[in-house]
Amino acid sequence: MSKRDYYEVLEISKSASADEIKKAYRKMAIKYHPDKNPGDKDAEEKFKEAAEAYEVLSDEQKRARYDQFGHAGVGGNGGFGGGFGGGMNMEDIFSQFGDIFGGGFGGFGGGGGRQQVKGSNLRIRIRLNLDEMVNGTQKTIKVKKMKHAEGATSKTCPTCGGSGVQLKVMNTMFGQMQTQTTCGTCQGIGKVADKIPAGANAQGLIKDEEEVTINIPAGARDGIQLNVRGKGNDAPFGGIPGDLLVIIEEEVDKTIKREGDNLHQELYISFAEAALGTKKEVPTVGGKVKITIDAGTQSGKILRLAGKGLPSIDSYGKGDMFIHINVWTPQKLTKEQKDFFEKQMSSGEMVAEPSGKEKTFFDKVKDLFN
Repeated sequence: MSKRDYYEVLEISKSASADEIKKAYRKMAIKYHPDKNPGDKDAEEKFKEAAEAYEVLSDEQKRARYDQFGHAGVGGNGGFGGGFGGGMNMEDIFSQFGDIFGGGFGGFGGGGGRQQVKGSNLRIRIRLNLDEMVNGTQKTIKVKKMKHAEGATSKTCPTCGGSGVQLKVMNTMFGQMQTQTTCGTCQGIGKVADKIPAGANAQGLIKDEEEVTINIPAGARDGIQLNVRGKGNDAPFGGIPGDLLVIIEEEVDKTIKREGDNLHQELYISFAEAALGTKKEVPTVGGKVKITIDAGTQSGKILRLAGKGLPSIDSYGKGDMFIHINVWTPQKLTKEQKDFFEKQMSSGEMVAEPSGKEKTFFDKVKDLFN
């Protein structure tokens, strides 16, 4: 496969200045950088191609030879005796041209400087009742975590001298080239264990218990995850502690059922209450509320209590509470009650006479969403 013209690769003219060449290469390098295109082999090849073009065109002597003789003037297949696509790898590119990115990206494959270590996260579950979920609450719990053991000390890594990296010198046809990789002894931390107390692990950490106070916001939902920063496992050698991830679980309420931000509960009333009308007190998450049952209320009627549901996490509004009315039919009657209903049936005074205005089941469902 023939090599593309270096000016074409960087999308510049043959009269481009040194500054224009540098800017063009930086643009291409950022566009096809491995960090922005993980696993993309085509982007990786274009990244190498741009680096090869820049290596030649940024050097006045190599550029002059290239302008006169083309690729043959700079080693046939490029300025590195086979180009970046051949004998040179990604670490070579970052070692030689890493400063071109202006700190915007790290090295390839983790070859940076000393790393800031973070402890691992912990995950726990907390069960909340409906009232706690609606109004918010505060929970203080005991968490078992890895903590710094008393008396544990660390020292500077003898391999990298605390830098977190190891320098590697490679001999090439153009002389020695230096690259850096993460230190294999300290894994980039820059420190290793010195004194380890009894019971502690190799990183000077020991399992202990700690009380943690967790603030649960109003409107919490089953399955959401709260992040309590810095309350996870400690990091070795003075790093940043991990986080405590709190997963909310909802306790099932015996009377009130939740549907998103809305709440539902059933209310049973007698024949007499349905016929004559009455007032009832119903529980809500904000306390008991008195509602009016109109005379002639039919079983299946739904009353809506606006704003008596859950506060929305995504907005400032609140859901509603829906009271589902059920007219309770007694299974046992006294002699007097039985005589009364038999008299009404025989006289024809108490019969089912729909007016046609009654709402069907589907009408009621439709009302819930309007």
